[in-house]
Amino acid sequence: MTFLEMLGAAERQNQSMLCVGLDPDPLKFPGRYKGDSNKIYDFCAAIVDATADLSIAFKPQIAYFAAHRAEGQLERLMEHMRRVAPQVPIILDAKRGDIGSTAEQYAIEAFERYGADAVTLSPFMGFDSVAPYLKHEGKGAFLLCRTSNPGGDDLQNQRFASIEGQPLLYEHVARLAQGPWNLNGQLGLVVGATYPAEIERVRLVAPTLPLLIPGVGAQGGDAVATVKAGWRPGAPIIVNSSRSIIYASSGDDFAEAARREAMRTRDLLQAARA
Repeated sequence: MTFLEMLGAAERQNQSMLCVGLDPDPLKFPGRYKGDSNKIYDFCAAIVDATADLSIAFKPQIAYFAAHRAEGQLERLMEHMRRVAPQVPIILDAKRGDIGSTAEQYAIEAFERYGADAVTLSPFMGFDSVAPYLKHEGKGAFLLCRTSNPGGDDLQNQRFASIEGQPLLYEHVARLAQGPWNLNGQLGLVVGATYPAEIERVRLVAPTLPLLIPGVGAQGGDAVATVKAGWRPGAPIIVNSSRSIIYASSGDDFAEAARREAMRTRDLLQAARA
């Protein structure tokens, strides 16, 4: 199946819009794993096992693995997710943004080395930094659009004086992704949950694209407002929560606590849609 087909199937099967973010920081690991970077795989695999039937997607953040020389553990984790949760697509959060042969290599890394179903990208070097990923048939690519961090205002909220209507930069990115850049229907957008009014503006500009929405949970995004702003029939949203789920407990019950928090968040999102 293509990424979009997998996404739709996971949404239906798991009755979920919740994406579980895998941001493993050994200093935050529970008791017996605490401080041990060799336990990154074990910790993440336990979270995956506990939440596989509650998630629309998993989103491992590559920096948390690379910083600890744990790329091999990430490869094992990707294989584990494929084995125990084949119905749940995997979005590699890498935020790559380069051109030419370098972008081609990054695409090989994401889709062939790690076997991800989709990847996050920075679009600010233009379409030729995105095109190499679209050559991988059936794979998805999420472009940074309106991010959840306060510093996003520095660029994303600036207007294009030279374009009719003077759209904000993030609105222009959304138009490109909905239109001329989306050659094979593979693109989605990253829009932060901390700005629900702007999620709604993005949805108006890009009515059919999947939206990857980080910021619910530890970053303070409002889950209900996020769903009301972004979800539409046939236009999926993938609402990511990382720290509030994976670090729901600092004890040996961390996987059970992660499941409880994931279930609570999933049900909250579903109720908001209804």
